[in-house]
Amino acid sequence: MSATGDVFPLDKDDVPTHWYNVLADLPFEVPAPQPPLARDTGAQEARALRPQLPLSLYRQGTGSGRYVEIPGPVRTEYQRWRPTPLYRATRLEKALDTPAHIYFKFEGTSPSGSHKINTALPQAYYYSRSGVAEMVTGTGAGQWGTALAMACHPYGMECTVFMVRCSYEQKPYRGTLMRLNGARVIKSPSTLTEVGRAALRENPDAPGSLGIANAEAIEYAATRPAARFSIGSGENHVLLHQTVLGEEALLQMRRAGEFPDVVIAAMGAGSNFAGITFPFYREARTHNPDLRFVAVEPEACPKMTRGTYALDYTDYSGVTPRMKMYTLGHKFAAYHIHAGGLRYHGAAPIVSAMYDNKLVEAAAYTQTRVFEAGRTFAKAEGIVPAPESAHAVAHAVEEALQARRQRRGRVILFSMSGHGLLDLGAYEQFLSGEMVDSEPSDEEIQASIRSLP
Repeated sequence: MSATGDVFPLDKDDVPTHWYNVLADLPFEVPAPQPPLARDTGAQEARALRPQLPLSLYRQGTGSGRYVEIPGPVRTEYQRWRPTPLYRATRLEKALDTPAHIYFKFEGTSPSGSHKINTALPQAYYYSRSGVAEMVTGTGAGQWGTALAMACHPYGMECTVFMVRCSYEQKPYRGTLMRLNGARVIKSPSTLTEVGRAALRENPDAPGSLGIANAEAIEYAATRPAARFSIGSGENHVLLHQTVLGEEALLQMRRAGEFPDVVIAAMGAGSNFAGITFPFYREARTHNPDLRFVAVEPEACPKMTRGTYALDYTDYSGVTPRMKMYTLGHKFAAYHIHAGGLRYHGAAPIVSAMYDNKLVEAAAYTQTRVFEAGRTFAKAEGIVPAPESAHAVAHAVEEALQARRQRRGRVILFSMSGHGLLDLGAYEQFLSGEMVDSEPSDEEIQASIRSLP
């Protein structure tokens, strides 16, 4: 099939049959999770340590095989909207007057409007097969909560979502989407859990964080026999599921007749970044050994660019296993920004290990610079990026302008992980000049890092 205009289409039969496990090809071992530090745990915390993950998903996250077959029912669900389109952004190239070729993989065509449903569907499939009746989770900006609510519905499972307070208030329609699909949505910190009550006692106006939301979800799930906690970013099996988008992008770039010089994605905990980059990492050894991978984070939550590589908890309360990762500390409270999906305190262990071994790069931007890039992209290409996705746009623009200054072409690929049609309030704040930039001081970061276990 040839390209049609600036779009490089695939057929439903081109949807990948397998996920890719990057652990099989890394030249080093990724440190294994460590148990929580021993302490005087009460009955409630002891229950919180009950295994949450179905054995099938645990094996996916720890296996050494290069490929994992996608179950037939999951692939059938994928084919409802996959493959997602890959575009060449020729109008953006013209607006920037750059010799670079810019491509983007657009995940905003999914039912949930973002890439998150790529892992929500298989998780719902495996959890339902293990007898779980209710899935409980934390969500930042709401993309993950929306995806999980949609994935639970076909299996008749209940879904409870603890949504970070600042995003709950900034993005009310994300909550509406979740409730429309049958989910119970709770503003976090809440009074339903001890973790939430403690956070509110410390700061009644707490904006919340994904670490707190996840901690509340873990505690809440522990009180319900048929419920289990689920997570949408950072865990090995989640990164594995997301490679469906990178595998498609590889095939589409082949049809475009090019291979990238740089692959870019926004960085929350790492699922979006891993999804687009891991398959290209595998192929770069034969197609372009100099291929660069850039993870883009907000300056308000700079876990890779200013954090430390250490063992840390993935949740605020510290009941989860400790992961070796780049982190700002699990107690870190990120500033209010509209890219709520990027306010997580740590980076996925696999991505962190790759960054520590200098296989990937990282960059950080203020939110006004990010929204300026989002506006430039929307005017040129007619697609409004989600605030998270606009971080990737910002760095793609920087790469393109650098190519213009150097008068040398390069091929840029980035992940447009979701659309911003439910984020227009944020764009209005930017257009009105009311948007404020913020970043933590060195003292704030060091104080948080000192709380590491």
